Order: sequence, then C-alpha cells, then structure tokens
Amino acid sequence: MGGRQVLAARRLLAGALDGELPEHELAAAARSAVTELGAPDRLLELISELSSGEGDPEGCARLSYRHVLGFDKLLLIDGGPRHMLRAHVWHPGAGGIGAEDIHNHRSPLASYVVRGRLAMELYEVEKDGEGGDADRVGAEGIPAARYEESLAERSADWVLRPAGPARLRLTHTGQYAAGSSYALPAHTLHRAWCDTDAPTVTLFLETGAERRRHTDVFTAAGPHPGAVAKVPLEVQDYLDALRELAERLRTW
Repeated sequence: MGGRQVLAARRLLAGALDGELPEHELAAAARSAVTELGAPDRLLELISELSSGEGDPEGCARLSYRHVLGFDKLLLIDGGPRHMLRAHVWHPGAGGIGAEDIHNHRSPLASYVVRGRLAMELYEVEKDGEGGDADRVGAEGIPAARYEESLAERSADWVLRPAGPARLRLTHTGQYAAGSSYALPAHTLHRAWCDTDAPTVTLFLETGAERRRHTDVFTAAGPHPGAVAKVPLEVQDYLDALRELAERLRTW
C-alpha cells in the first residue's frame, strides 16, 4: 500500500528495526534509519507522495494530532507495534498543556532535525538521600510532581495518575541544529522545545515491539488534569498539513 517512496521507506524501516535487537542497538539502528529518511530531498519526496493520498491517509489521520507538548504530530508510516515514523512540526512559543513537562517514552526513539533547531535537557531522578533534604529550601535538585501517563482503555486520551513528589537533577543541555540527530533509550528523562523564531521540523521514529505500559511525567508548573483528550485530524486536514509541510521543505 503506497507509492514508490512509501514502499522504499517501509522496506528500510523493516530491514533496520524488525529484528530482535537489544535496546542500545535498536536505538542506534533507528538513528541511522531516521537520518537516511530525513535527508531533505528524500523526505520531501515522501511527504509529497503521502500528501497526494498514497499510503494510509485514513489510518494516519486518526493518529495525528496537536501534542500536549505543543507540536503538530503527523504520522507518516505506521509499522504496527515495531515502529512508527512521524513528522513533528514545532512552532516557536506554541506551548501546550505539558510544554514544560519532563518525560520519558514507552520505547527507544530517534529523531532527525530537518529544519530549524531544537534545544533539549536531560534529567535524572534523585534517589532518597541524594541532594540533601528534599524539603530544605535551596536543596540541590529541582522539585517536581510525578505522574504516570498511560492511554485510556477505550480511547487514545492521555491519562495522568499522580505518583507523588520527586526531585530531579539536570544532567545535560544541548542544541540540535538542522542535519543533526539523536537517539534515546525509553527511560531517558528529557525536555525539548523549538529553539528558533521559525518553525522546526523533525523526523521522529518510535521503535520497539515491547513497549512500556506507562511513561513518567514530571512537572514543576502545577497540577495536571487527570486526563487530556487527543483530538485526531480529519483526513482532509491531515492531507492539508502534509501539503503545507511539503511547501515548507521546498522553500526553506
């Protein structure tokens, strides 16, 4: 199902990711694949083909939406439980409900910056006894509320269950300009945002047949609602978003 570019992308992803690989090898393979597919000319051909209706526009539209972290999430290729290839369009200053959240993922991931620039921070959770008394003013670390995020059983909505207070330690800060890539294991806590005045486009690859049942979300910005609805795109809106993305890639 799909045109030449869609089928070629499916073959590349299946060949790279469908074996039984340990997590670090899976993340490295994903980074290599997403870098190859994210080359601007190749990605433009793939997006243009998808925007004409190739692939599975109905299925992909159902899984495309504005993410709570504040970016547009467009599913390009659904590889079932083993991999999902998405385009993320980050708009400067477009904060969502969880724009400041620090989080991890259900499975290893890789991302390639096609246009613009991302900033990213990595964190660790301080264990009991590390960083001093968590209630002491000025104690080392960042106080945060912890949640377990999962998907609702009868919908794709996000469900957030409070899991108590925590204290985080910032371990890394970085900037990722166009042409750069990164890969992260599933448990890695991070926060990313658009770091330019113009939109940033990334190609995002989620991998792994064995996915965690929930992710961990940490926020210092106040309590979260118990559930956040995902609002999927209509098919025509999805195709229009792909056409707009293709135009961005042509003119940048």
